[in-house]
Amino acid sequence: MIGYQYTIGNIEIGPVDQPSYVISVASQMVGVHAQTLRYYERIGLLGPARSRGNIRLYSPRDVQRALWIKSLMDDLGMNLAGVEVIMRMSQRMTELQRQVEQLTAQLIESSQREAKMKQSRKGGSPNA
Repeated sequence: MIGYQYTIGNIEIGPVDQPSYVISVASQMVGVHAQTLRYYERIGLLGPARSRGNIRLYSPRDVQRALWIKSLMDDLGMNLAGVEVIMRMSQRMTELQRQVEQLTAQLIESSQREAKMKQSRKGGSPNA
């Protein structure tokens, strides 16, 4: 299996991105009406996969995202516009973190190459 395992509570679900749940099951897991999940999809907050028969299939990541949306609204009193802003900012932060990690790796690699070049110049030069 590709991807890492996902758990909710003590239950191991499976790969985090594997579309697994029809809308009725996902809505029960989240604690909202199925129409609410359809609305979240319509406004772009969720993007479940579709089966060949065009049935929505939610992954554990989709369910977790819906739970986060519900929490932001219920626990923090945010409206959907605020939820959209938070989710966009979170996505942007994740992208920036990936870029920082890539740049850090490139910097380390560059420093190691430079150190090797200096070492080879010292060892290969008769005046060293």
